[in-house]
Amino acid sequence: MTIHGELEEHYGERYDEAGRLGASIKGRLELARVQDLLTRYLPPPPAAVADIGGGPGVHAGWLQQRGYNVQLIDPIERHIVQATEAGISAVQGDARQLPWDDEEFDGTFVAGPMYHLREASDRQLALREATRVTKLGGFVAVIAINRAANLIGSTLANTLIQRQGVVTEILRDGFSPQNERMAETTYHTVAQLRSELMNSGLRGVTIHGLTGPGGWLTVMIDAHYQGQPLPDSLREPDPLRTALECSRLADRHPELVQSSSLLFGIGQRA
Repeated sequence: MTIHGELEEHYGERYDEAGRLGASIKGRLELARVQDLLTRYLPPPPAAVADIGGGPGVHAGWLQQRGYNVQLIDPIERHIVQATEAGISAVQGDARQLPWDDEEFDGTFVAGPMYHLREASDRQLALREATRVTKLGGFVAVIAINRAANLIGSTLANTLIQRQGVVTEILRDGFSPQNERMAETTYHTVAQLRSELMNSGLRGVTIHGLTGPGGWLTVMIDAHYQGQPLPDSLREPDPLRTALECSRLADRHPELVQSSSLLFGIGQRA
């Protein structure tokens, strides 16, 4: 199994995934919410956790600091070097063909493969592999990108007219070959993500809005200020705190999942 050259170029040469989650308010919100939800579902340390498509190891590093036994796999050589240098046990490989034994982990976390595997059959294979290496009763958690995210984001940025062709394709097909922002990206509906998780043998599937409606506050601030100091009116209360509290409140109301740019799906191996 090979990795598309565009994906290798994107992460290997053009894009610094290692700094993404700390470089913006939106990234810090995503990181905080992943930690919220993993804390809710994972068993206590020193449980064994697989980070599949874990990039340079931002999430794996946090889990390891908390005492978890973490193994990371990613297809990009640069990410493996970065993760290894950070003290994380990492191997280069493919989510569709994991190198681990059946039921080796107490929980698994799958991020990149859900939005970088374009074909549904490939995503299903990756999910079945994640389920295979998870112990009975363990949780498989995934991140996916909401199909409506480009529509809302482009509208807020007032770029919808310029990007209308791309946005229309994403809404219709869940993918656009013209998308200039991310390589080889698939976008899910909530129903589609739930179906894919259930079809991989998981029970009790729940879909959370990862960034929730509060995420759009961070998008607007990041786009407008681009890392520049915020005015006093936006510094207190801290907008990250506001966005995080909004997303946590929205978690109590499943109908608000649709308002989130990122989706967090989780199910238990039966």
